[in-house]
Amino acid sequence: MTPVAITAAATFVVALVAPWAVKPFLVRLGVIDVPTARSSHSELTLRGMGLATSLGVLAGSATALLTHAVPTNRFLALAVAGCALGSALLGWVEDIRGLSIRVRASAQLLLGLVVTAAMTANLQVSWWWLPLGVLAVSGYINAANFMDGVNGISGIHGLVVGALYCTAGVLSGQVWLTVSGVVLAAAFAAFLPWNLGRGRVFLGDVGSYLLGGGIAAMAVAGFLSGVAIEYLLSPLMIYLADTGYTLVRRYRQGKRWYESHREHVYQRLTDVGFSHVRVALLVGLFSALTGMCGIVAATSPWWGALAAQAITVGAIVLYLALPSLLERRRAGRAV
Repeated sequence: MTPVAITAAATFVVALVAPWAVKPFLVRLGVIDVPTARSSHSELTLRGMGLATSLGVLAGSATALLTHAVPTNRFLALAVAGCALGSALLGWVEDIRGLSIRVRASAQLLLGLVVTAAMTANLQVSWWWLPLGVLAVSGYINAANFMDGVNGISGIHGLVVGALYCTAGVLSGQVWLTVSGVVLAAAFAAFLPWNLGRGRVFLGDVGSYLLGGGIAAMAVAGFLSGVAIEYLLSPLMIYLADTGYTLVRRYRQGKRWYESHREHVYQRLTDVGFSHVRVALLVGLFSALTGMCGIVAATSPWWGALAAQAITVGAIVLYLALPSLLERRRAGRAV
């Protein structure tokens, strides 16, 4: 087996097995998700299983170092892992004791500042990119957290984005990105049997923060390393579009954007009759489509890039419009 394959296997096995040890620990702590009117589930459910996924990421990152899976730019792989695990730690505190909006936002911005500053210094690029990196880390942590509302959606997102970033790493010659993508994909793929099986558990903030922080760190490091922006942004477009569209929609309706709600596009899809798994797969398929369009756009002549970008825009518009289209269709049948 190659070092990258060994890394993937170690990540998957640890993330798959760790929940057996983590679950009793969560039960003793009483980390239970109590459903409310804004929830997409109706039963008391154990949350915080992102702790096990974090152990998978930790194991995968350590294996990558021990097997020399990342021969160059090793610092970037470490920075990505550090951002992901640091984000997970912040999410764990949120799961256990809760944090005020001000403290949580400040901690996210500080994490983004430290990680981006370290990457900027290591790569010796302009410090003007520092604010962008800070906002990217904080923003995507929150996007991943907002979108973690139905079974399977985060696991599939981690798998899809990890696989696409792994491909981007291969195409751009950035081994650290290939390995970081593999670790992310393997860790979140291993969570799916636990989240979709009989004894369902939730990632909790520790898991959604891990996901958002890891993806954001890879995107920032990739951008600073000169990886094509199409590779980095395209897999994230559905999550970003859903989050941005929903926040703007709530703001225009005079609602407090930061309050808990269930008005995201993916949540409205469950309201029109889609199951959690169906919604998660749909979001994953749309993300895979936009991600593959990004690869085409970055590697094709201008006409191919233009066509790929047009498909991406069409996919985003269709996704955002789906709940309304399905509601009208259902209303038409009822008449």
